[in-house]
Amino acid sequence: RIREELGIAGADAPELAKLFHQGYQGSRYSFGYPACPNLEDQTKLFELLDPSRIDVELTEEFQLDPEQSTSAIIIHHPEAKYFNIE
Repeated sequence: RIREELGIAGADAPELAKLFHQGYQGSRYSFGYPACPNLEDQTKLFELLDPSRIDVELTEEFQLDPEQSTSAIIIHHPEAKYFNIE
């Protein structure tokens, strides 16, 4: 949905399988995954956005509460690609 709102969904790969291999413009990075492995970095995002405004809190283990909450950094630049930090 966000890709449609940004007007970049038109460049998406027509086949669903290619979408799983980043056949689209932009990238989405979430804490706890290979590109942003350190969950503690969520505290920086919380300082910037103050998600307590919408009743989202950070637990002692740096997990989001309520459980179904999600945080991400979304980049829609055409050259943005997913990467791993080792």
